[in-house]
Amino acid sequence: MKSSALGTNTSPAEVTHISKHGVWLLARGREFFMSHEDFPWFKDAPVGKILNVEEPNPGHFYWPDLDVDLTEEIISHPGRFPLKAK
Repeated sequence: MKSSALGTNTSPAEVTHISKHGVWLLARGREFFMSHEDFPWFKDAPVGKILNVEEPNPGHFYWPDLDVDLTEEIISHPGRFPLKAK
């Protein structure tokens, strides 16, 4: 017997934890960590603005209140993308 394909994941991306070290994001069953060193946009942002995250396309995350766009690739490998906010 073969199982049918899984349906579309309806769980939205969400920030699950914020600390002095960074932000944890949960999306599609995976957890991502964004350190403040690599992702400075979140360091001094109000909690409400950090929690307001959208995933307009799989693997693409957007914080509209902060105007921050990040992909799963950037979050997973920040060293490959050295541009930082000033």
